[in-house]
Amino acid sequence: MRMKKTRAILYAILAAAFYAVNIPVSKLLLNRVGAMTMAALLYLGAGIGIGIVSLFDRKEKREKLNGKDLPFVIGMIVLDIAAPILLMLGLSMGYASNASLLGNFEIVATALIALAIFREAVSKRLWLAIALITLSSILLSFDGAESFRFSYGSLLVLAATICWGFENNCTRKISSKSTYEIVILKGVFSGLGALTIALIQKETVPSLLDIALALLLGFVAYGLSIFLYVRAQNVLGAAKTSAYYAVAPFIGALLSFLFLKEKPTWMYLAALAVMILGTVLVVMDTLIRNHVHVHTHTFTHTHDGSTHTHTVTHSHAHHHYVTDDNHGHKHTRSELEQLPGALHR
Repeated sequence: MRMKKTRAILYAILAAAFYAVNIPVSKLLLNRVGAMTMAALLYLGAGIGIGIVSLFDRKEKREKLNGKDLPFVIGMIVLDIAAPILLMLGLSMGYASNASLLGNFEIVATALIALAIFREAVSKRLWLAIALITLSSILLSFDGAESFRFSYGSLLVLAATICWGFENNCTRKISSKSTYEIVILKGVFSGLGALTIALIQKETVPSLLDIALALLLGFVAYGLSIFLYVRAQNVLGAAKTSAYYAVAPFIGALLSFLFLKEKPTWMYLAALAVMILGTVLVVMDTLIRNHVHVHTHTFTHTHDGSTHTHTVTHSHAHHHYVTDDNHGHKHTRSELEQLPGALHR
């Protein structure tokens, strides 16, 4: 069991690392590939790659998507067309290290959308995390320490995270269905949608080598990342897996410094410190909500003229939430999967 859990933790960290590669490598490829074409190839790579993987995996027994899921599937696909295009456009105009950290604003967008539309509870700890991540995002959005002019690139990345915040809430509504179906539909149709826009905009067709590299990046950073995330989640649960996944933006920023030779400014370092604190609070909120309760029951009974007392102890993990006017427990796995936390594509 210990080996299984260790392997699952490794899967979760690898999922974060694979997604983190997306920003710096995309930044390099954007020198030769148009933003919309790049977005299309990333999602097509994920959809096609996971489609191939699914042919060799017969273990998944989740329910298939049906007609009732269509509105959420359409919403997911449309938002997944817009979000990567906005991200690639923003990335082409700004720094990869900034874009990596700004990706954490997706946590804020998802939580606020879940609160406003689905009336989900938000803890005081998560509210503080939202405030810190928002402050960090504002700092990262300035052109420089001496400038009070917002960077258009950063604003486009923030717009992408808001789209993904809506997309997360759509995908969440069908999260109990086949993971392979969701990822394949998301990848193929969102990729084709972005490719159509790229053709309308008459973006230059990249070389076969760049197409292959972008498809491979999409498979690793989006498709394989999700695949490993799901494998980890099956052992660790959604909350703990998302906590490990929270390292992704920081890995992306580190890779940007190492491979793109970007130099951090004082504004960036201040934003980084605030972002780390906000992310730690998100992780704490996620893990505390997925704690284990131990219950002890003592009962007495009589047989054969003797009285016996037995004590039975058992434990279970559950989603625990507290609001100003309500205190309750939810024991369903589907609710656990809806906890705000570090998110994945």
